Amino acid sequence: MQKRWTVKAYQPNQEKSLQSSLRIHPLLCRLLVQRGIHTFEAARQFFRPSLDDLHDPWLMKDMDKAISRIELAFFRKEKILIYGDYDVDGTSAVATVYAFLHNLYGNIEFYIPHRYREGYGISVQGIDYARENEFSLVIALDCGIKSVEHITRAKELGIDFIICDHHLPDAILPPAVAILNPKQYDCPYPYKELSGCGIGYKLITAFAQKRGLPRKEADRYLDLVATSIAADIVPMTGENRILAFHGLKKVNEDPLPGINALIELSGLKEKLTISNLVFVIAPRVNAAGRMDDARKAVNLFIENDEEKVATIAAVLHADNFDRKEIDNTITQEAIELLQQDTNIHAKKSTVLYQAHWHKGVVGIVASRLIDKYYYRPTIILTQSNDRVAGSARSVMGFNVYEAIHQCKDLLENYGGHFYAAGMTLKPENVKAFQERFEEVVANTIKPDQLIPEIVIDTEIYFSDITTPFYNILNQFEPLGPENLRPIFLARNIIDTGYSKLVKEEHIRFAVRQGKSGTTMYGIGFFMAEKFPIVSSNKPFDIAFSIDENEWNGQTSLQLKVIDIRESSR
Repeated sequence: MQKRWTVKAYQPNQEKSLQSSLRIHPLLCRLLVQRGIHTFEAARQFFRPSLDDLHDPWLMKDMDKAISRIELAFFRKEKILIYGDYDVDGTSAVATVYAFLHNLYGNIEFYIPHRYREGYGISVQGIDYARENEFSLVIALDCGIKSVEHITRAKELGIDFIICDHHLPDAILPPAVAILNPKQYDCPYPYKELSGCGIGYKLITAFAQKRGLPRKEADRYLDLVATSIAADIVPMTGENRILAFHGLKKVNEDPLPGINALIELSGLKEKLTISNLVFVIAPRVNAAGRMDDARKAVNLFIENDEEKVATIAAVLHADNFDRKEIDNTITQEAIELLQQDTNIHAKKSTVLYQAHWHKGVVGIVASRLIDKYYYRPTIILTQSNDRVAGSARSVMGFNVYEAIHQCKDLLENYGGHFYAAGMTLKPENVKAFQERFEEVVANTIKPDQLIPEIVIDTEIYFSDITTPFYNILNQFEPLGPENLRPIFLARNIIDTGYSKLVKEEHIRFAVRQGKSGTTMYGIGFFMAEKFPIVSSNKPFDIAFSIDENEWNGQTSLQLKVIDIRESSR
C-alpha cells in the first residue's frame, strides 16, 4: 500500500530556548516543542508526572450535588445502582465506582446493558430493572449525557440519576440531579479530555476527601483508570498522562487481581506499557461484551478471590480467542467479496453486507480492511433481528459521521463521531445505502485522503541514535494521541549486503547511512514487497521508530521500520 510522508514543521527558536534550559539533545527538544512543551517546568511535569498536579475534583460542575446526593442515599439507606457502558471504559468505570462505594456501603449493585438486546447507553430495560428492584439512585458512567428521554422517564418514576460522562453534550441535557462532564460549556474544570473512568475516579476522590479518607482508597483503582485511558484512545496529555503514568506503575507493581490474571494469561513477562494495555488487556475485556455479557468484565475487576478471578479471566481469554477466530474469518470473507467486485478500484468507499456476520466484530473488521487492504471509509453490515446493523470506520481527515448523516433518510438510527459511527436500517434499504454512501464519499473526499499518511516528527542521523538519547526518548511514555511514539526519517540509507527476508513476509535490515556510516539493524514487518528497494544497491529513505531488541541476553537499539522509499535527494 502506497503511503505519503509528511514531516512536521520545526520551531527553531523555541527548540533552542528549551535546549538552553534542559541541556539535552536538540532533537529531543524538538519533539517536546512539537508536543506543546516550551519551558523547563512544563518538561518537568511531562517527564515526572505527579498525582499532586491533578486538578481539584471539586472544580467540576455539579460535583457538590453528586456527592451530596450519594451521602443522602447512604443516610436514607437507599438502593444505589452503578450503570455503565459495555466497553472497556464503561466496565472499568463501573468497577472503580462500585468497588470504592461498596467498601463503604452495602446496598449497592451494578448494571451493564447487553450489547445486542439493549444497545449503547441508558436503556428501557435498564430503567425497568431499576424500578422493579426499587433502586432510587442510578450513577451512570461513560453514558447518559444524550439519554434525555429515558432519564426523564426515570425521574417520573422517582429514580434520580448522577451522570458521569465524557461524550459531547447536546443543547438539551437530561434531567439528572448532577451531571459530571467537563465538556459542558459552563463547566470550569480545566481539563476536558478525561475518560469515562477518569470522571468516575474524580467522583470517588471527591467522596474520599469529603469522608476524610486517605487518597490511596481511590488510587487503588488507578490501574483500571489507565486501562480505560489506553482503550478509549483519549489524548495522552495533562491529567490523562498523569493518571496513565501512575496507573501503569500500579499495573506493573501491584495490579488488581483481575488485571494480574489477564496479564498472566497473556504470557506477558516484560514491563507493561500503554501499548500492552491497548493490544493485550483491552481486547480481552472488550471480548466479554462482544461475545456475550460484559458483566463478566466488571466481576473480574471487583473480585478478590484468586480462584474465582482465575475462572473469570479464563472465560474472557476464551471469549477473546473466539472473537479473533470470528473476526479473522469475517475479514477473509470480506476480502473475497471485494476481490469479486470488478469495479473495486474505482470506488472511494467500502460497504459490505452479509447476514451471518457477527455483530460484535464488524467494527474491528472495518478497521482491519482500512489498515491492511483498502484505505477508504468502510462500513460493515450484518443482520440484527429484523434489521441490518453496522459499524463505520474512516480514514484520516474524513468525517464519516457527516457522510452517514447525508444518508439519514435510508436509516432507522445512526450515531457516532468523526472517525467511527454505527447505524441500523431496513434490509430492503441496504443496496440504496451502499450506492448513496459511495456517492457522498466520492463527491466529498479529497484524493490525498485516500492515501495513508505517515506523520514524521523529525529527520535524524544514525549517529544521533545512542543509548543516552534512547533512554530519554523512552521517558516519553506513556504514549497515546497527541503524544504518539516519535517517528523519524533517515535519508540516503544503504544496504550493507546483510539485509534479508524473514519468513517471506518481513525484512531484517542491516543498513548504514552513507558509505562509511554507523551500521544499524532493524525489522520491518509485512514489508517483503519493498525488499527490491533495499537490495537495489541504490540509496533509499526510511521512516521508523526506535526500540530495543533483546537476543541471547544482549540488549541493543534497533529500528522498527514503518516504510521505505527510493531516496528523493
